[in-house]
This record gives sequence, C-alpha cells and structure tokens, in this order.
Amino acid sequence: MAAVPKGFLRYHVLELLNEKPLSGSEIINEIGRMTGGYWKPSPGSVYPLLAWLQDNKYIEEVPTQESGVKRYTLTAKGRSLLEEQRKIRSHFGMEKMIIVPPFCGLWLNISVEQAEKIRETFGRFFRALLNLRISLEEKFSESAIKEVLDVLNETAQRLEDIERRLRGRFKHD
Repeated sequence: MAAVPKGFLRYHVLELLNEKPLSGSEIINEIGRMTGGYWKPSPGSVYPLLAWLQDNKYIEEVPTQESGVKRYTLTAKGRSLLEEQRKIRSHFGMEKMIIVPPFCGLWLNISVEQAEKIRETFGRFFRALLNLRISLEEKFSESAIKEVLDVLNETAQRLEDIERRLRGRFKHD
C-alpha cells in the first residue's frame, strides 16, 4: 500500500508511544497486529516520521540495554500534540475510529469456515476502501465520489435491512 490518509500514521504512532516506549520495528509490528495483518506501515514511512517527531521534540530516545535498538517515548510536547489530535478526532466524531482486527471474535455460533469467509471478505472491503482513498487523491472526480457514495449507501441500507429482518422489524416495500 503506497499511502494512508494524512495524519493516520502519526496519530497511531503517538498513541502507541503514549502507552510504552517502542522501536520503529515494534511500531510496525504493533500496527500490523492491530489491523489483523491487513496493513503494516513500511519502514520508509515509519522511520522518517520518527525522525521528524524527534527533531521537533515530540518524542525522545530512551536508554535501552539492547545494542542497536532505539526506543522512543513521548515528551511533554508530544503528549500535548496527542491531546490536540484527540480533540480534533473527537470534534469530527472520529474518536472511535481505531485500527483493530475485524470482528475480533464477535462471531459466535458459526463455523471456522464461515468465520474465515467473513474475515477474507472484510479484508477485501478494507483494502478496497484504502486503495480507493489513494486513487481518489490521485484522480479526484465528482462522478467517482457520487459512485462511491451510491455503493456505500446501498451497502449500508442492505446491511440495515438484514439487521431489521433478523430482529423481526423488516418492512416490505
């Protein structure tokens, strides 16, 4: 994957470093784990970000016993930046948007095969959305946005209809 939405990686790196000191490779692996393996940022995006954060005094290197391993933690300035980012996300209703493995074992009473099909399909959907975001940045058009909105609205409506039917509230047209 060539790119992610602007600020996405920075925000999650700040959140991770707020929890505990991590190295660049640990950050890459942790984001991979959090996304269920659907996305792992490249070293070419993580290490320059860490250098920028360190140059701007948002993070600092912490001493480690391991040779050649650099771990970082947030500075007071970095915690302020994270709080600012959290406020912005909250203002735009994004505070619940986190990267987690899809469905996280919420599917009970289904076979392993069914769960795997759901996981694979969700993975395709997730990758399609990320790739679409990149493509729209490169070749934006109003007609493409309209088409995407039509598909997403139709999909949401169909899922809502299934949920209502399962709860016995389905209304026939």
